[in-house]
Amino acid sequence: MSTLVEIDSSYPVDDNACVDPDTVERINSPVTYNDFFSRHLIGNKPCVIGLQATENWPCRREWVSNGAPNFEVLRTLFGHSVVPVADCNRKFYNSQFKNDMSMESYLEYWVDYKRSCYAKSMPLLYLKDWHCVRSFPDVPIYEVPQYFVSDWLNEYYIAHPELNDDYMFVYMGPKETWTPLHADVFTSYSWSANVVGRKRWLFFPPHEEDHLRDLYGQLAYDAVSEELNDHTKYKMYDSKKLKCFDVTQEAGEIIFVPSGWHHQVWNLEDTISINHNWINGCNITNVWCALKKELRSVMKEVDDCKDMKNWNEHCQLMLKTSYGMDYKQFLEFISFIAKNRLHAMIKKGQVISFNKYRFGRNHCLFDLRTLKTILEDIITDAQDLSVYSLMCENDEARVLLKNITSFLESSCNIENVVPPSTQNPINC
Repeated sequence: MSTLVEIDSSYPVDDNACVDPDTVERINSPVTYNDFFSRHLIGNKPCVIGLQATENWPCRREWVSNGAPNFEVLRTLFGHSVVPVADCNRKFYNSQFKNDMSMESYLEYWVDYKRSCYAKSMPLLYLKDWHCVRSFPDVPIYEVPQYFVSDWLNEYYIAHPELNDDYMFVYMGPKETWTPLHADVFTSYSWSANVVGRKRWLFFPPHEEDHLRDLYGQLAYDAVSEELNDHTKYKMYDSKKLKCFDVTQEAGEIIFVPSGWHHQVWNLEDTISINHNWINGCNITNVWCALKKELRSVMKEVDDCKDMKNWNEHCQLMLKTSYGMDYKQFLEFISFIAKNRLHAMIKKGQVISFNKYRFGRNHCLFDLRTLKTILEDIITDAQDLSVYSLMCENDEARVLLKNITSFLESSCNIENVVPPSTQNPINC
Protein backbone atom coordinates (compact mmCIF):
# COMPACT_ATOMS: atom_id res chain seq x y z
CA MET A 1 0.00 0.00 0.00
CA SER A 2 1.51 3.33 -1.07
CA THR A 3 1.42 6.48 1.06
CA LEU A 4 -0.14 9.63 -0.42
CA VAL A 5 2.00 12.77 -0.51
CA GLU A 6 -0.02 15.87 -1.33
CA ILE A 7 0.22 19.66 -1.17
CA ASP A 8 -2.26 22.51 -1.06
CA SER A 9 -3.94 23.34 -4.36
CA SER A 10 -2.15 26.69 -4.68
CA TYR A 11 0.46 28.94 -3.14
CA PRO A 12 1.35 32.02 -2.45
CA VAL A 13 3.77 31.18 0.23
CA ASP A 14 3.84 33.41 3.30
CA ASP A 15 5.82 36.65 2.93
CA ASN A 16 8.75 35.39 5.02
CA ALA A 17 9.13 32.07 3.22
CA CYS A 18 11.97 33.13 0.93
CA VAL A 19 13.78 35.44 3.37
CA ASP A 20 17.09 34.11 4.68
CA PRO A 21 16.52 32.62 8.14
CA ASP A 22 18.15 33.82 11.36
CA THR A 23 18.67 30.28 12.62
CA VAL A 24 18.68 26.74 11.27
CA GLU A 25 15.38 25.28 12.46
CA ARG A 26 15.35 21.95 14.31
CA ILE A 27 12.31 19.77 13.61
CA ASN A 28 11.94 17.40 16.54
CA SER A 29 8.30 16.48 16.09
CA PRO A 30 6.62 15.43 12.83
CA VAL A 31 5.38 18.18 10.50
CA THR A 32 3.09 17.59 7.53
CA TYR A 33 4.53 17.05 4.08
CA ASN A 34 2.73 20.19 2.89
CA ASP A 35 4.25 22.33 5.67
CA PHE A 36 7.76 21.06 4.91
CA PHE A 37 7.18 21.59 1.18
CA SER A 38 6.05 25.17 1.72
CA ARG A 39 8.52 26.25 4.38
CA HIS A 40 11.74 24.46 3.45
CA LEU A 41 11.50 23.42 -0.21
CA ILE A 42 9.81 26.50 -1.67
CA GLY A 43 11.32 28.67 1.07
CA ASN A 44 14.78 27.11 0.39
CA LYS A 45 15.65 27.05 4.10
CA PRO A 46 17.97 24.57 5.84
CA CYS A 47 16.82 22.51 8.79
CA VAL A 48 17.78 19.59 11.03
CA ILE A 49 15.25 16.77 11.29
CA GLY A 50 15.22 14.76 14.51
CA LEU A 51 15.76 11.07 15.19
CA GLN A 52 12.22 9.95 14.38
CA ALA A 53 12.92 9.98 10.63
CA THR A 54 15.72 7.37 10.84
CA GLU A 55 14.89 5.32 13.93
CA ASN A 56 13.59 2.32 11.94
CA TRP A 57 16.37 2.16 9.37
CA PRO A 58 18.15 -1.23 9.25
CA CYS A 59 21.56 0.48 8.94
CA ARG A 60 20.96 2.39 12.20
CA ARG A 61 20.77 -0.97 13.97
CA GLU A 62 23.11 -3.19 11.99
CA TRP A 63 25.97 -0.86 11.03
CA VAL A 64 26.43 0.44 14.57
CA SER A 65 27.99 -1.11 17.67
CA ASN A 66 28.30 0.78 20.97
CA GLY A 67 27.82 4.13 19.26
CA ALA A 68 30.55 3.51 16.66
CA PRO A 69 30.75 1.94 13.18
CA ASN A 70 30.48 -1.87 13.22
CA PHE A 71 33.48 -2.74 11.08
CA GLU A 72 32.80 -6.49 11.12
CA VAL A 73 29.29 -6.10 9.72
CA LEU A 74 30.52 -3.63 7.08
CA ARG A 75 33.31 -6.03 6.09
CA THR A 76 30.88 -8.94 5.83
CA LEU A 77 28.35 -7.00 3.76
CA PHE A 78 30.63 -4.98 1.50
CA GLY A 79 34.24 -6.17 1.91
CA HIS A 80 34.80 -7.07 -1.74
CA SER A 81 33.40 -3.78 -3.10
CA VAL A 82 35.57 -1.19 -4.78
CA VAL A 83 34.84 2.21 -3.24
CA PRO A 84 35.87 5.84 -4.00
CA VAL A 85 38.14 7.33 -1.34
CA ALA A 86 39.31 10.94 -0.95
CA ASP A 87 42.57 11.95 0.73
CA CYS A 88 41.59 14.91 2.92
CA ASN A 89 45.23 16.04 3.12
CA ARG A 90 45.76 16.21 -0.66
CA LYS A 91 44.19 19.08 -2.59
CA PHE A 92 43.27 18.45 -6.23
CA TYR A 93 42.24 21.74 -7.89
CA ASN A 94 39.47 22.94 -5.54
CA SER A 95 38.59 19.48 -4.27
CA GLN A 96 40.37 16.49 -2.73
CA PHE A 97 42.43 13.85 -4.51
CA LYS A 98 40.36 10.69 -5.07
CA ASN A 99 41.25 7.09 -5.75
CA ASP A 100 39.58 3.68 -5.59
CA MET A 101 40.19 1.11 -2.84
CA SER A 102 38.66 -2.19 -1.86
CA MET A 103 36.27 -1.78 1.05
CA GLU A 104 38.28 -4.39 2.96
CA SER A 105 41.47 -2.31 2.60
CA TYR A 106 39.64 0.87 3.58
CA LEU A 107 38.22 -0.72 6.74
CA GLU A 108 41.68 -2.09 7.65
CA TYR A 109 43.07 1.44 7.28
CA TRP A 110 40.26 2.87 9.44
CA VAL A 111 40.84 0.33 12.24
CA ASP A 112 44.60 0.99 12.16
CA TYR A 113 44.05 4.74 12.16
CA LYS A 114 41.75 4.47 15.16
CA ARG A 115 44.24 2.24 17.01
CA SER A 116 46.97 4.82 16.38
CA CYS A 117 44.76 7.43 18.12
CA TYR A 118 44.31 9.22 14.77
CA ALA A 119 48.02 9.84 14.31
CA LYS A 120 48.81 12.88 12.15
CA SER A 121 51.51 10.83 10.39
CA MET A 122 48.83 8.62 8.79
CA PRO A 123 46.72 9.57 5.75
CA LEU A 124 43.29 11.10 6.37
CA LEU A 125 41.04 9.04 4.10
CA TYR A 126 37.30 9.59 3.54
CA LEU A 127 35.03 7.18 1.62
CA LYS A 128 32.78 9.48 -0.42
CA ASP A 129 30.08 9.33 -3.09
CA TRP A 130 29.74 5.56 -2.95
CA HIS A 131 26.72 4.25 -4.90
CA CYS A 132 26.02 1.60 -2.26
CA VAL A 133 22.29 1.15 -3.00
CA ARG A 134 22.96 0.72 -6.72
CA SER A 135 25.69 -1.83 -6.02
CA PHE A 136 23.70 -3.73 -3.36
CA PRO A 137 20.00 -3.36 -4.24
CA ASP A 138 19.02 -6.40 -2.14
CA VAL A 139 20.63 -5.20 1.10
CA PRO A 140 18.07 -3.37 3.30
CA ILE A 141 19.69 -0.10 4.35
CA TYR A 142 17.17 2.79 4.72
CA GLU A 143 13.93 4.28 3.46
CA VAL A 144 13.79 7.75 1.96
CA PRO A 145 11.96 10.05 4.42
CA GLN A 146 8.63 11.35 3.19
CA TYR A 147 9.82 14.97 3.03
CA PHE A 148 12.33 14.12 0.28
CA VAL A 149 10.33 11.84 -2.02
CA SER A 150 9.63 14.44 -4.73
CA ASP A 151 13.01 13.61 -6.23
CA TRP A 152 13.07 14.06 -10.00
CA LEU A 153 16.79 13.33 -10.31
CA ASN A 154 16.65 9.84 -8.84
CA GLU A 155 13.23 9.18 -10.40
CA TYR A 156 14.89 9.73 -13.78
CA TYR A 157 17.98 7.61 -13.11
CA ILE A 158 16.11 4.74 -11.44
CA ALA A 159 13.91 4.53 -14.54
CA HIS A 160 17.00 4.55 -16.81
CA PRO A 161 19.31 1.81 -15.49
CA GLU A 162 21.23 1.89 -18.79
CA LEU A 163 22.68 5.26 -17.69
CA ASN A 164 24.30 3.43 -14.74
CA ASP A 165 24.06 6.42 -12.43
CA ASP A 166 22.08 7.89 -9.54
CA TYR A 167 22.50 10.52 -6.84
CA MET A 168 22.19 8.30 -3.75
CA PHE A 169 25.41 7.92 -1.80
CA VAL A 170 27.03 6.53 1.34
CA TYR A 171 29.83 8.46 3.05
CA MET A 172 31.97 7.04 5.83
CA GLY A 173 35.15 8.15 7.49
CA PRO A 174 37.11 8.62 10.69
CA LYS A 175 37.14 11.63 12.96
CA GLU A 176 38.52 14.80 11.33
CA THR A 177 37.74 13.78 7.73
CA TRP A 178 36.07 16.67 5.95
CA THR A 179 34.60 18.10 2.75
CA PRO A 180 35.80 21.50 1.44
CA LEU A 181 33.55 24.48 0.75
CA HIS A 182 31.14 23.80 -2.12
CA ALA A 183 27.56 24.00 -3.40
CA ASP A 184 25.92 20.76 -4.50
CA VAL A 185 25.93 19.44 -8.06
CA PHE A 186 23.45 21.20 -10.42
CA THR A 187 22.58 23.53 -7.46
CA SER A 188 20.43 20.60 -6.32
CA TYR A 189 19.06 20.11 -2.84
CA SER A 190 20.73 17.50 -0.69
CA TRP A 191 19.87 15.66 2.46
CA SER A 192 22.38 13.92 4.70
CA ALA A 193 21.46 11.49 7.50
CA ASN A 194 23.97 10.40 10.13
CA VAL A 195 23.78 6.64 10.60
CA VAL A 196 26.39 6.95 13.35
CA GLY A 197 28.68 9.74 14.49
CA ARG A 198 28.49 13.54 14.48
CA LYS A 199 29.17 16.24 11.90
CA ARG A 200 29.82 19.96 11.99
CA TRP A 201 28.30 22.00 9.15
CA LEU A 202 29.00 25.58 8.10
CA PHE A 203 26.16 26.97 5.93
CA PHE A 204 26.38 30.11 3.78
CA PRO A 205 23.15 31.58 2.32
CA PRO A 206 23.22 32.30 -1.42
CA HIS A 207 25.68 35.06 -2.43
CA GLU A 208 27.50 35.01 0.93
CA GLU A 209 30.06 32.76 -0.76
CA ASP A 210 31.07 35.77 -2.88
CA HIS A 211 32.86 37.10 0.22
CA LEU A 212 34.98 33.94 0.12
CA ARG A 213 36.29 34.47 -3.42
CA ASP A 214 39.78 35.65 -4.27
CA LEU A 215 40.79 38.36 -6.75
CA TYR A 216 40.23 35.94 -9.63
CA GLY A 217 36.76 34.86 -8.49
CA GLN A 218 37.97 31.48 -7.23
CA LEU A 219 36.11 30.12 -4.19
CA ALA A 220 38.17 29.46 -1.07
CA TYR A 221 39.01 25.80 -0.54
CA ASP A 222 38.63 26.04 3.24
CA ALA A 223 36.10 28.49 4.70
CA VAL A 224 38.01 28.70 8.02
CA SER A 225 41.51 29.05 6.57
CA GLU A 226 43.79 31.79 7.92
CA GLU A 227 44.52 32.61 4.29
CA LEU A 228 41.16 34.41 4.10
CA ASN A 229 42.58 37.15 6.34
CA ASP A 230 44.99 38.12 3.55
CA HIS A 231 43.08 41.15 2.26
CA THR A 232 45.38 41.58 -0.71
CA LYS A 233 43.95 38.27 -2.00
CA TYR A 234 40.46 38.12 -0.40
CA LYS A 235 39.30 41.73 -0.59
CA MET A 236 35.64 41.00 0.24
CA TYR A 237 36.25 38.81 3.28
CA ASP A 238 35.20 40.19 6.66
CA SER A 239 34.53 37.54 9.31
CA LYS A 240 32.38 39.95 11.34
CA LYS A 241 30.00 40.70 8.45
CA LEU A 242 29.90 37.24 6.88
CA LYS A 243 26.57 35.49 7.44
CA CYS A 244 26.89 31.79 8.16
CA PHE A 245 25.33 29.10 10.35
CA ASP A 246 27.41 26.68 12.41
CA VAL A 247 25.39 23.50 13.05
CA THR A 248 26.24 20.25 14.82
CA GLN A 249 24.42 17.17 13.52
CA GLU A 250 24.05 14.23 15.91
CA ALA A 251 23.66 10.52 15.15
CA GLY A 252 20.26 9.77 13.62
CA GLU A 253 19.60 13.37 12.59
CA ILE A 254 19.10 14.55 9.01
CA ILE A 255 20.37 17.82 7.56
CA PHE A 256 18.42 19.40 4.71
CA VAL A 257 20.72 21.48 2.48
CA PRO A 258 18.85 24.05 0.34
CA SER A 259 19.53 24.73 -3.32
CA GLY A 260 22.57 26.93 -3.97
CA TRP A 261 23.69 27.15 -0.32
CA HIS A 262 27.45 26.68 0.01
CA HIS A 263 28.60 24.54 2.89
CA GLN A 264 31.62 22.87 4.46
CA VAL A 265 31.45 19.72 6.60
CA TRP A 266 33.67 18.00 9.19
CA ASN A 267 33.26 14.62 10.87
CA LEU A 268 33.62 15.22 14.61
CA GLU A 269 33.67 11.47 15.31
CA ASP A 270 33.93 8.30 13.23
CA THR A 271 30.86 8.83 11.06
CA ILE A 272 28.70 7.11 8.44
CA SER A 273 26.03 9.03 6.54
CA ILE A 274 23.44 8.51 3.79
CA ASN A 275 23.33 11.37 1.26
CA HIS A 276 21.00 12.18 -1.65
CA ASN A 277 21.14 14.99 -4.18
CA TRP A 278 17.74 15.84 -5.63
CA ILE A 279 15.80 18.19 -7.85
CA ASN A 280 12.07 18.89 -8.02
CA GLY A 281 9.53 21.53 -8.94
CA CYS A 282 10.67 23.82 -6.14
CA ASN A 283 14.30 24.18 -7.24
CA ILE A 284 14.25 23.30 -10.95
CA THR A 285 14.35 27.04 -11.81
CA ASN A 286 17.64 27.36 -9.90
CA VAL A 287 19.01 24.35 -11.78
CA TRP A 288 17.97 25.73 -15.16
CA CYS A 289 19.35 29.20 -14.39
CA ALA A 290 22.68 27.67 -13.33
CA LEU A 291 22.81 25.67 -16.58
CA LYS A 292 22.10 28.81 -18.64
CA LYS A 293 24.77 30.73 -16.76
CA GLU A 294 27.32 27.97 -17.23
CA LEU A 295 26.69 27.81 -21.00
CA ARG A 296 27.26 31.54 -21.31
CA SER A 297 30.47 31.20 -19.34
CA VAL A 298 31.62 28.43 -21.69
CA MET A 299 30.69 30.49 -24.76
CA LYS A 300 32.61 33.49 -23.44
CA GLU A 301 35.65 31.31 -22.77
CA VAL A 302 35.83 30.10 -26.37
CA ASP A 303 34.41 33.21 -28.03
CA ASP A 304 37.58 33.68 -30.09
CA CYS A 305 36.78 30.37 -31.86
CA LYS A 306 33.23 31.34 -32.75
CA ASP A 307 33.87 31.06 -36.50
CA MET A 308 34.96 27.44 -36.26
CA LYS A 309 32.75 24.70 -37.66
CA ASN A 310 30.40 23.08 -35.07
CA TRP A 311 31.18 25.77 -32.47
CA ASN A 312 27.78 25.34 -30.77
CA GLU A 313 28.26 21.55 -30.55
CA HIS A 314 31.68 22.13 -29.02
CA CYS A 315 30.18 24.51 -26.44
CA GLN A 316 27.56 21.90 -25.50
CA LEU A 317 30.29 19.29 -25.07
CA MET A 318 32.24 21.64 -22.80
CA LEU A 319 29.03 22.41 -20.89
CA LYS A 320 28.44 18.71 -20.23
CA THR A 321 32.03 18.33 -18.99
CA SER A 322 31.92 21.34 -16.66
CA TYR A 323 28.31 21.16 -15.43
CA GLY A 324 27.56 17.45 -15.81
CA MET A 325 24.63 18.03 -18.17
CA ASP A 326 24.05 19.80 -21.50
CA TYR A 327 20.83 21.29 -22.94
CA LYS A 328 19.84 18.05 -24.67
CA GLN A 329 20.12 15.92 -21.54
CA PHE A 330 18.39 18.57 -19.42
CA LEU A 331 15.47 18.55 -21.86
CA GLU A 332 15.36 14.72 -21.82
CA PHE A 333 15.35 14.81 -18.01
CA ILE A 334 12.48 17.28 -17.58
CA SER A 335 10.56 15.72 -20.50
CA PHE A 336 10.63 12.37 -18.72
CA ILE A 337 9.18 13.93 -15.56
CA ALA A 338 6.55 15.89 -17.50
CA LYS A 339 5.39 12.83 -19.43
CA ASN A 340 5.12 10.84 -16.19
CA ARG A 341 2.92 13.53 -14.67
CA LEU A 342 0.80 13.92 -17.81
CA HIS A 343 0.26 10.18 -18.07
CA ALA A 344 -0.82 9.99 -14.43
CA MET A 345 -3.25 12.87 -14.80
CA ILE A 346 -4.77 11.93 -18.17
CA LYS A 347 -4.84 8.14 -17.73
CA LYS A 348 -5.81 8.34 -14.04
CA GLY A 349 -2.59 6.51 -13.17
CA GLN A 350 -0.16 7.03 -10.32
CA VAL A 351 3.31 8.47 -9.92
CA ILE A 352 5.06 6.23 -7.40
CA SER A 353 8.26 7.37 -5.70
CA PHE A 354 10.81 4.98 -4.14
CA ASN A 355 8.26 2.14 -4.36
CA LYS A 356 6.31 3.57 -1.43
CA TYR A 357 4.85 7.04 -2.04
CA ARG A 358 2.32 8.28 -4.60
CA PHE A 359 1.84 11.90 -5.56
CA GLY A 360 -1.55 13.54 -5.25
CA ARG A 361 -3.29 15.48 -8.01
CA ASN A 362 -2.27 18.90 -6.66
CA HIS A 363 1.35 17.78 -6.52
CA CYS A 364 1.28 16.64 -10.16
CA LEU A 365 -0.38 19.91 -11.21
CA PHE A 366 2.30 21.90 -9.37
CA ASP A 367 5.02 19.94 -11.19
CA LEU A 368 3.37 20.46 -14.59
CA ARG A 369 2.91 24.19 -14.09
CA THR A 370 6.55 24.53 -13.12
CA LEU A 371 7.67 22.43 -16.08
CA LYS A 372 5.57 24.54 -18.47
CA THR A 373 7.39 27.68 -17.32
CA ILE A 374 10.79 26.02 -17.64
CA LEU A 375 10.00 24.63 -21.10
CA GLU A 376 8.90 28.04 -22.36
CA ASP A 377 12.20 29.54 -21.25
CA ILE A 378 14.27 26.65 -22.62
CA ILE A 379 12.71 27.05 -26.08
CA THR A 380 13.25 30.82 -26.10
CA ASP A 381 16.82 30.54 -24.85
CA ALA A 382 17.78 27.71 -27.21
CA GLN A 383 16.39 29.67 -30.17
CA ASP A 384 18.23 32.84 -29.12
CA LEU A 385 21.51 30.91 -28.91
CA SER A 386 20.86 28.90 -32.11
CA VAL A 387 21.04 25.55 -30.32
CA TYR A 388 17.38 24.50 -30.54
CA SER A 389 18.04 21.95 -33.32
CA LEU A 390 20.92 20.49 -31.29
CA MET A 391 18.66 20.10 -28.29
CA CYS A 392 15.79 18.39 -30.11
CA GLU A 393 15.74 17.12 -33.67
CA ASN A 394 11.97 16.71 -34.09
CA ASP A 395 10.61 19.76 -32.27
CA GLU A 396 9.95 17.64 -29.16
CA ALA A 397 10.14 20.62 -26.80
CA ARG A 398 7.33 22.54 -28.52
CA VAL A 399 5.19 19.42 -28.85
CA LEU A 400 5.55 18.67 -25.14
CA LEU A 401 4.85 22.30 -24.20
CA LYS A 402 1.70 22.23 -26.31
CA ASN A 403 0.52 19.03 -24.58
CA ILE A 404 1.18 20.42 -21.10
CA THR A 405 -0.50 23.74 -21.90
CA SER A 406 -3.54 22.01 -23.38
CA PHE A 407 -3.93 19.79 -20.33
CA LEU A 408 -3.49 22.64 -17.83
CA GLU A 409 -6.00 24.83 -19.66
CA SER A 410 -8.58 22.05 -19.72
CA SER A 411 -7.87 21.29 -16.06
CA CYS A 412 -8.35 24.95 -15.10
CA ASN A 413 -11.59 25.14 -17.08
CA ILE A 414 -12.99 22.02 -15.46
CA GLU A 415 -11.98 22.86 -11.91
CA ASN A 416 -11.84 26.66 -12.16
CA VAL A 417 -8.37 26.48 -10.69
CA VAL A 418 -6.15 29.57 -10.84
CA PRO A 419 -2.48 28.63 -11.37
CA PRO A 420 -0.41 29.42 -8.28
CA SER A 421 1.39 32.73 -8.08
CA THR A 422 4.76 30.97 -7.73
CA GLN A 423 4.65 30.17 -11.46
CA ASN A 424 6.06 33.47 -12.77
CA PRO A 425 8.24 34.01 -15.86
CA ILE A 426 11.82 33.00 -15.16
CA ASN A 427 14.21 35.75 -14.16
CA CYS A 428 17.65 34.25 -13.68
